Amino acid sequence: MKKTILLTITAALLGTGAMVKAASSLEVPAAVKQSLVKKYPNATKVTWEKEKGNFEANWGGKSGEDTSVTFTPSGEFVEEVDAIPVSQLPPTVFEYVKTNYKGTKIKEAGRVTNAAGKKMFEAEIKGKDLLFDENGKFLKVD
Repeated sequence: MKKTILLTITAALLGTGAMVKAASSLEVPAAVKQSLVKKYPNATKVTWEKEKGNFEANWGGKSGEDTSVTFTPSGEFVEEVDAIPVSQLPPTVFEYVKTNYKGTKIKEAGRVTNAAGKKMFEAEIKGKDLLFDENGKFLKVD
């Protein structure tokens, strides 16, 4: 029985290597890869990048980035960002951008869920991510 369990775990971990595509020189810790497989077993064609000391996995959609999840180096879940059409952002997000970033268009948008389950919106402009609460109230530049 123990052999079967160990073989299953080993096979799963080896399968992770095939499923998870690491960026050329990025070493993704095993704990991070294991956390991804445990939380998102259906994630395929995953690419990795390092973000603020954490590891971000991206997959899905035409761009390969419809879903992004971030883990600490020890494998703790930080947040999930699901891409949404810009048109699905609350109207107050557009008002904020129009007032504070005149003439700037929102390039991408996402629905964010952090580890505590808090929901937010993300709007990308000029290479910056603006975070808004679930009602569209500005929180911070990330």
